[in-house]
Amino acid sequence: MVRWQPRRVVLCGFFVAGSLICSPALQAAEKKPVPTEVKDAVAKTEAEMQAYTDQIPGTEVKFEMLPIKGGKFLMGSPAHEPHRNADEGPQHEVQISPFWMEKCELTWDEYEVFMFVLDVQRREFQKIPAQPNDVFADLVARPTKPYTDMSFGMGKRATPALSMTHFAARMYCKWLSEKTGRYYRLPTEAEWEYACRAGTTTAYYFGDDPSKLAENGWYEKNSDEKYHKVGAKLANPWGLHDMAGNVSEWVFDQYEADAYQKQQGAQAINPVVRPEKEYPHVVRGGAWDDEAAACRSACRRFSSPDWKDQDPQSPKSVWYLTDAQFVGFRIVRPWHEPTAEEKAQLWEYGLDKVQLKASNPTGKTASKSPN
Repeated sequence: MVRWQPRRVVLCGFFVAGSLICSPALQAAEKKPVPTEVKDAVAKTEAEMQAYTDQIPGTEVKFEMLPIKGGKFLMGSPAHEPHRNADEGPQHEVQISPFWMEKCELTWDEYEVFMFVLDVQRREFQKIPAQPNDVFADLVARPTKPYTDMSFGMGKRATPALSMTHFAARMYCKWLSEKTGRYYRLPTEAEWEYACRAGTTTAYYFGDDPSKLAENGWYEKNSDEKYHKVGAKLANPWGLHDMAGNVSEWVFDQYEADAYQKQQGAQAINPVVRPEKEYPHVVRGGAWDDEAAACRSACRRFSSPDWKDQDPQSPKSVWYLTDAQFVGFRIVRPWHEPTAEEKAQLWEYGLDKVQLKASNPTGKTASKSPN
């Protein structure tokens, strides 16, 4: 297979808007962000969970979230599945708690608000005061503007954002959570496969015949060597689009080849491999330049340092992947939001501080948008 070769770029640094000490808005704010009002975004019971459309405050950008009811499924692939890899087994039963998942892969329309600090620029241009949630969101580290087109000529409007690091994807989730007051994160690997399969047990959520992939996803044989607008292909049984092909998707987990051997019995309830190092992390779903076999529901892939080979900097960027124009992500929101302690123990970790320091060796923060 042939992967796109990007132009050389200079990518590093980070941006933090506002100041925790001197901001009057922060002094007036609550101790944590307040959820913005969105129809059907609140469910007292799992049975009440409905699809809802959220909006990035201060913008016209919207995204759809679909309810994924909790349940059990067989994770991994059976030994007889064609093209099966050793790290897809042993197949084992996993129990998943309910959550909402983004209907489509996260688009440039969404990601560039975060990436280019467009929300802050809009407030400054229109002379709109920061809202309480803005103050929290503005304190989240953001990428430096890239020095090249990160879509690599494949288009922007309503297409999936890509080439961000696992760290960048998680920072986006943290920023969006502060912005909306609703807790968003990357899906775990188990949540992703559960949602992708949508109750099916075949190699793909549409069956075992790879020839049917053409109507369900974008891959090597029908993509014309580029990604495409999200939602253009058939959805899976639970209404999720592009779970096979278009771009591969980050999940939260650190990659371990023997993870499934450990995730059995008591460990198979909402399993997750907590990240402790920069590489490798798991990506799922296959991409526009992959063969059909890589788009199977159980297929696992993982990141490596060579995804930054053409980044000329030393140290290399913590935000962008110069050689991975096939990786994006989508977000989830658990029905039961974890406590602050649970977030600190599992969903946030010390590696963040190391990467933030690498992205900002001077320790200085920026009060205005980067040039």
